[in-house]
Amino acid sequence: MVNRNLIRNLESDHQIENLFHTAVADIEDPTAMIDLIDTDRGFEVNKIIEGRVIRVDEDNVLVDVGFKSEGSIPRHEWDADEDPPAIGDIVKVLVEEVEEEFPVTEDPFSMVSLSRRKAQKLIEWDNVMNAVKEGQVVTGTVTRKIKGGLLVDIGVNVFLPASQVDIRRPSDIGDYIGRAVQCEVLKIDETRRNIVVSRRSLIEKQRKEDRERLLEELAEGQTRKGVVKNIAEFGAFVDLGGIDGLLHITDMSWERIGHPTEMVGLDQEIEIVILHIDREKQKIALGLKQKQANPWDTVVEKYPVNTTHRGTVVNVMSYGAFVKLEPGIEGLVHISEMSWTKRVNHPNELVSIGDEIDVVILGVDRHGQQLSLGIKQTQENPWDRVRERYPENGVVSGRVRNLTNYGAFVELEEGIDGLLHVSDMSWTRKISHPNELLEKGQQVTCRVLSVDRERRRIALGLKQLDQDPWDHDIPNKYQPGQVVSGKVTKITNFGVFVGLEDGLEGLLHISELADHKVENPDEVVKVGQEIEVKILRVDTEERKIGLSRKRVEWAEEEEHGDRPREREHRAPLKGGLGEAGPLIAPRAAKEETPSEAEAPAE
Repeated sequence: MVNRNLIRNLESDHQIENLFHTAVADIEDPTAMIDLIDTDRGFEVNKIIEGRVIRVDEDNVLVDVGFKSEGSIPRHEWDADEDPPAIGDIVKVLVEEVEEEFPVTEDPFSMVSLSRRKAQKLIEWDNVMNAVKEGQVVTGTVTRKIKGGLLVDIGVNVFLPASQVDIRRPSDIGDYIGRAVQCEVLKIDETRRNIVVSRRSLIEKQRKEDRERLLEELAEGQTRKGVVKNIAEFGAFVDLGGIDGLLHITDMSWERIGHPTEMVGLDQEIEIVILHIDREKQKIALGLKQKQANPWDTVVEKYPVNTTHRGTVVNVMSYGAFVKLEPGIEGLVHISEMSWTKRVNHPNELVSIGDEIDVVILGVDRHGQQLSLGIKQTQENPWDRVRERYPENGVVSGRVRNLTNYGAFVELEEGIDGLLHVSDMSWTRKISHPNELLEKGQQVTCRVLSVDRERRRIALGLKQLDQDPWDHDIPNKYQPGQVVSGKVTKITNFGVFVGLEDGLEGLLHISELADHKVENPDEVVKVGQEIEVKILRVDTEERKIGLSRKRVEWAEEEEHGDRPREREHRAPLKGGLGEAGPLIAPRAAKEETPSEAEAPAE
C-alpha cells in the first residue's frame, strides 16, 4: 500500500512525481492504480471489523484492517491475564473514528482509530441481547455500587436498582458487592444497550410459591419454628418460611409485658404455636405463651375466695391497683376495697408500684381471667364494733365534716360519720338549713339516736341533749285564753307566724286576724310588728300553738256565747293547729333519714 503520509512530507511536486513513478514502475498498466485505490474496503464508524497485527510496540499495537493506512490500538487493551498480542494475530476491532486531515475531494486517504476492548464489549452485548429475554432469570456477580443501585456482571454489567435488591431494603447495599445473585430481567433497552434486573421480584415469586405450599401444610395447634423479622408496639412478625405470622403482644406471655422486645429480638429463631389461619387473607395468628400451661386453669384451686395472699403492685390506675400474685395471675383491688374508714381519692395515696401487700380474694372469674381483691379485708372492720363504741343514747363529740340542705355530717373518727338531721337540731326553732346553727369544721357534742351497722349509718341529735320543753315548760307557760305579746316573723297567704320567745312560734290564722274578712294579711300586720294575741290552744303532741288577734278584747262570755260570727266550725283547729300544717314538727321516723351517699349533693 502507498504510504501517503510520506508523500505529504515531501517538499516539492517534482519529488512526489519521481516517487510515484518509481512506485508504479512495475505495474504494466499504471492507470490500474486508480482501480486499486478504489478497491479498498469501505469503513463505517462504530462497526466491528477484523484486522491483522503487523507490529507490536511497548505502548501500541499496529493493526492492518485493509484500509489506506493501518490502525493503532493501545497496548493496555490486552489484560494482564490474556495472551499478549503477536504479529499475525487476527483481532476484532471497533472502528471508532476515521481521522481526516484534508477534505475527501482533496485527499481520500485517512487514519483509522480502533478499539479492541470496545469491540469485545459490543460482541458480548450482542451475545447477551440474543440470549436474554425480559422475565428470564439470570445469575451474576455484584461488581460495584453506583448511584441508585448495583452493577451485576452477567457477561455484561446490568443495573440492579436499590429498591429491587431485597423485599426489605437493606441498610447498606454495598454489602452485596462480590456476592453471586440471581435476578429476573425486568427491562431490556436495545437502543441504549441497557438491562434492568430485579432480585426482589424473584424472591417475591419464590415466597409466593413457598407461601402457597406452606399454607397447605399449616394447621391450627401446630408448633413451628420461625424467625422474627419485624417488631412493632403491638407485637412481632415471624417468618415461618415463606409467609409471615403475627405474634401479638398479648400472646407472648401469660403475665403482663410492656413491649415485645422483652420477649423476642430481631432475627431470633423461636418456636411458636399456630393459633388461627385465615387462608383467604393469608393471615396467621401465632402464640408463644400457649407453649406453657395456662395458670388460670388452676386459679380456683390455688386462690379460693376469702383466702389471704401476698402479691406485688404492678400498676396503679385512678379506679384501683393491679396486684400480681404469680407470673400470669393478676387481680384488681378496687379503690372502694382499700380502706374501711379512709376516704381514698386515688389509690396512690395508699399503694405504689412495686409494693408488696397482703390481699384477700373476693371473687374469681376463671373464664374471664379476672380476680377481685381487697386490702381492707385484711384488717378489722370498725363498723363491726360500732355499737359497742357508740351505744344508743350515748353522748359523742365530733367535727362537722359536711353540711347539706337536710343536715350535717359529723365525723366521729376517720371514716365513721353520723348524720345530724335538721329536725334534730332544736326543739322549738324551725331550722331551714344547718348553717343557721353550725359551721364546717366546728366541734359539736351530740347524742346517739340510732346505729345501723349493716347500712353503716349513725343518727345523731343535738336537741336531745336537753329536755323537751313541750313536755312541761311550754304547756305550763302558755295556757288557752292567755293574752301574750309577740313579734310577727313571717306572713303567708294562710296566716301570720308570731314569735312568742326565742325559737317558739305560734300561728295566727288569717281568720283570726280581725273581725272583718281579711283577704291579704299584709293589709293588717307587717313583719317585725309587735302585736298582742290570745292563746287559743296548745297541742303538745303536734307541737303547735294556735293564736287569735281578734279575740284579745273579747270577754269570756262573749267568746263562749251565741254570736253568729263565732259559730264557725272549730275542729279542725286553725291558727297553727289544723290543716295549715305543723308549726314545728320533728321528723317522724329517724331511720328513714338518707345517708350522705343517697342525699342530694351539698
